[in-house]
Amino acid sequence: MTDTNHSSDSSSGRSDTGGPFIPKSPNEALKPERVPEPPRRSKKARSQIVIFLNFLMTMMVFACVAAVAGFYYVITAYQNPGPLETNTHVVIREGAGLVEIAQTLERNGIISDARIFRYVTDTNLGKNRTLKAGEYEIKAGASMKDVAELLESGKSILYSVSMPEGLTVQQMMSRLTADPVLEGSLPQEQPPEGSLRPDTYKFTRGTKRTEILAQMRAAQERLVDQIWAKRDPDLPIKTKEEFVVLASIVEKETGKDDERAHVASVFINRLNKGMRLQSDPTILYGLFGGAGKPADRAIYKSDLDKQTPYNTYQIKGLPPTPIANPGRAALEAVANPWRTKDLYFVADGTGGHVFAATLDEHNANVRRWRKIQAERGNAGTADEDVVDGQPGGKDAEKPASN
Repeated sequence: MTDTNHSSDSSSGRSDTGGPFIPKSPNEALKPERVPEPPRRSKKARSQIVIFLNFLMTMMVFACVAAVAGFYYVITAYQNPGPLETNTHVVIREGAGLVEIAQTLERNGIISDARIFRYVTDTNLGKNRTLKAGEYEIKAGASMKDVAELLESGKSILYSVSMPEGLTVQQMMSRLTADPVLEGSLPQEQPPEGSLRPDTYKFTRGTKRTEILAQMRAAQERLVDQIWAKRDPDLPIKTKEEFVVLASIVEKETGKDDERAHVASVFINRLNKGMRLQSDPTILYGLFGGAGKPADRAIYKSDLDKQTPYNTYQIKGLPPTPIANPGRAALEAVANPWRTKDLYFVADGTGGHVFAATLDEHNANVRRWRKIQAERGNAGTADEDVVDGQPGGKDAEKPASN
């Protein structure tokens, strides 16, 4: 069968490939066939420029991948919770730049990487926004973004110093000096008595004592001008200085808001009648000045006779300066006092006063007050020379004090 097929193929005169069949000798058949060479690369493909461009493209791809990964890492680090385990305070000094702020935060363990904080915050802030100085409370786990937003807001920790009504300038300055957060010294020369507004003043760490003092003085000036402009036109006081003087006396006579205007009416009535004011607080200011009466020092009857510019038992009209810094309520009471005929008042035993238009009524009120003192065990034990807040003898004109 083999020979027949071969004869058939040979007789066709064709090879398997369709061309003429050429018989091979045994030697030729044993020789290996030549494999065709691969196609040569073009000169263009072998160019160094092409090779460099391929390398460059590869590097650019890697760079882009690295940049995306780096950007993701930076943003994640900026927004993720920070290393702080408990709430803490940090102080950003006035004039500190972003580099210093970032280093301060990293040094205090608030952020993990100062460079990330600096670069991202600088990008977010732009030209017209800044981080502000102050003392800040940083919450545990706060992210860099949280910290940057807090410092940009300027919501730093606020401290306060309180100045109650009726303190003298000297007493207010002593409070400023004693405050441990305020900085700097106060001027040697004190502001005029009555020129500082009693109030609570808030401030941040690093605030100067002189700044608070200036605020107090400006606030009192505005307040006095505002209330003086709305005063009763029939008042017997003609200047703002006299207005503040009388308000300071009212301030020291009573601490009850609901009777300040009534007390003011008593003094206004006395001024209109040419009577001495006879106010105990003016005696004390004349004796002790802005330092105030020592806590263990009583007012003696002999004090009533002491000649000082402030003793309204001895002088007519108002003393030369205020005896304290009056607050809004006392100023408003003097600007628009009640319209009464009362000329006297004495303590009523409840922290307030009882008022009278005549001396007989007043003397009855004084006897009632002395009875209250006796029941409390105060009468008869005190030195006979102690005034202790009630009028008597030659002081029958006295409108009384607490």
